[in-house]
Amino acid sequence: MFRVDPKQAIADHAARQPDGDGAGSTLSAAATEIASRPVERTYSGTIIVGVAQVVEATLLAALGYAIHAAYVPSGQEGFYLLVVLGACLATNIGLNLLRAHRITTYRRVVGQFGRVLAVWLAVMAVVTAAIFFFKAGDMVSRVWLLSWFVSGAALLIAYRLVLRFFVQRWTDLGRLKRRTVIVGGGRDAEILIEQIKNGADKDLELLGMFDDRYDERSPDSVAGLAKLGKVSSLIEFARVTPVDLVIVSMPLSAEKRVLDMLTQLWVLPVDIRLSAHMSKLKFTDRAYSYVGGVPVLDMADRPISDWNLVFKWVFDKLVAITALILLSPIMIATAIAIKLTSKGPVFFVQKRHGFNNQLISIYKFRSMRTEALDAGAAKLVTKGDPRVTRVGKFIRKTSIDELPQLFNVLKGELSVVGPRPHALQAKADNKLYYEAVEGYFARHRVKPGMTGWAQIHGWRGETDTIDKIMQRVNHDLYYIENWSLLLDLYIVLMTPVSLVAKSENAY
Repeated sequence: MFRVDPKQAIADHAARQPDGDGAGSTLSAAATEIASRPVERTYSGTIIVGVAQVVEATLLAALGYAIHAAYVPSGQEGFYLLVVLGACLATNIGLNLLRAHRITTYRRVVGQFGRVLAVWLAVMAVVTAAIFFFKAGDMVSRVWLLSWFVSGAALLIAYRLVLRFFVQRWTDLGRLKRRTVIVGGGRDAEILIEQIKNGADKDLELLGMFDDRYDERSPDSVAGLAKLGKVSSLIEFARVTPVDLVIVSMPLSAEKRVLDMLTQLWVLPVDIRLSAHMSKLKFTDRAYSYVGGVPVLDMADRPISDWNLVFKWVFDKLVAITALILLSPIMIATAIAIKLTSKGPVFFVQKRHGFNNQLISIYKFRSMRTEALDAGAAKLVTKGDPRVTRVGKFIRKTSIDELPQLFNVLKGELSVVGPRPHALQAKADNKLYYEAVEGYFARHRVKPGMTGWAQIHGWRGETDTIDKIMQRVNHDLYYIENWSLLLDLYIVLMTPVSLVAKSENAY
């Protein structure tokens, strides 16, 4: 999960309001106070569970093979390795079937250890039966098998005790809590909040409620949780403080209200769940996910989260470092050319919208005359623009001016691939981009990138018409919904090709 400095986020948000004084903000005093509180970095439960499984299986396999190496004469290492790996895989599958790899399970003692030992016993029984039926008794040492069974059980218990200690500690520190808001009010919300407090208090941090109703059906406080504003205010709230989960407390019969709410909130990088705790309709268990013991329906998921976020982070850093090494001669030559042919700095720093609308400073090689620099890009560069230098025309056409953004990638502000960050005052047909395209900010649900799906399809450079910016946004949204590492790799490989084949709009 991306984390931000609350005070800086509020200041940046105020700076983006009309006249830069925050006059356009709709946040209530209570919402602003909550947003200004320090936010502790949290850990992904999905990643913890994944790492815990890998470590557990590795320790179990290492123990089995170590006993073999110490006791069994050499000559059948391959067979023993096959048995060890098969048993460890079966154990992992069994533990997952019994839901023994969950954060809530890790906190338990009796229930957790009972499941672990039951699975380990069952796996060893199956291995023993397989050896008997396949008449492989002469190939397997009974001392080894018994030793691995006993020591493996002890290892699993010891490992689970250590795992429980860390999970409990992280729980006590609030590192496993998801920052959550409730949409809706009244009696439905009251029952939902009470159920969360009773069953998921260790997993969720309730920040407040948002509801468009202001009457007796939706009081200012429900079950001790304060109302922070209307649903539209939630979008502002999530821009200035991290929100992980939105739970909608509305009856399924209120179809129009639910759709209206989703239309407003889909631009946010959060998980959205529709509570089914008061619904009279009953679906199969597979239709629900659960927040504590509360059944919910998944309405929207945060894009590129948990392990996918880790994979993308690694991809970004590897590609950025490799590109800096390979392209450093070009970057050095560009810097020298800029310095020799025009007065002013080599680099140009510009504020743009990053992940979740946070302001970031991106780096570019300066391509315009110093006295004509336009930090807000109020006037887009056009063909034959006199503000662009001779060197600038070439580096803009070839996108060499964007190469310093590799440092933004290393800083974690940009990805190699993602929706391109646009200048704050950029316009299409005299309209700011977010005014011209409905749902424009949905492209900020992921980190912006140096290149993207839109760019390799020719939608880069000048965006003088609303159709052009709409094409960019539509391509960006397609990328977000269909992201994969293979897609990122494809875009990286196709970017040099598109610079040559589809450069008609780049000036």
